[in-house]
Amino acid sequence: MSKSSAKEKITFSLKTEFIQLNQLLKATNVCMSGGEAGELIASGSVFLNKKNEKRKRAKLFPGDVVNVGDFEILIKEKIN
Repeated sequence: MSKSSAKEKITFSLKTEFIQLNQLLKATNVCMSGGEAGELIASGSVFLNKKNEKRKRAKLFPGDVVNVGDFEILIKEKIN
């Protein structure tokens, strides 16, 4: 039997107009600290909308999808 490659899907609802990539990784508990988030991003392991993203402060908006490791994070519109 082969191991499933399904990613854990996380939906993140914005509280502001956008969120920075490093803040998202902390807010979703993918990383435990800002330093860990920065290292993960710098390593080339993070993808934004299927493109490798190395800017730790990249702004994420509704509709963006972040893939990192076993996680897929969908950014949704802010809640009023």
